[in-house]
Amino acid sequence: MAHTVVFSPQAPAPIGPYSQAIQAGGTVYVSGQIPLDANGQLVGDGDVAQETHQVMRNLQAVLEAVGLTLRHVVKCSIFVKDLGNFGLINEIYGSYFDADYAPARETVEVSRLPKDVQVEISCIAVQ
Repeated sequence: MAHTVVFSPQAPAPIGPYSQAIQAGGTVYVSGQIPLDANGQLVGDGDVAQETHQVMRNLQAVLEAVGLTLRHVVKCSIFVKDLGNFGLINEIYGSYFDADYAPARETVEVSRLPKDVQVEISCIAVQ
């Protein structure tokens, strides 16, 4: 199956050998987003709330590049440095989704994330 690389100038450019997202058929696979702004600058400086909002804005920007919104998301993977922050991350994450259409997801604590950020989220969306 052919696939298309997705790029949004409103989200940070990849910092490694990967794409912001890949569209294959009607499915879009968005790579893990960390709290970088579109210029590649870290946002939040360890403030998990600011970091989570920036990650969600990045996901929105990548999805918008292919005409989708967070309402098209069917699955998210959340990686956190400290599950002690789960409540705050969950509250912010939840504010971006309509409760009736909240995607499937998992949240996993990891020992370290790129650029030592607090949170990274990837998603899968379907047209």
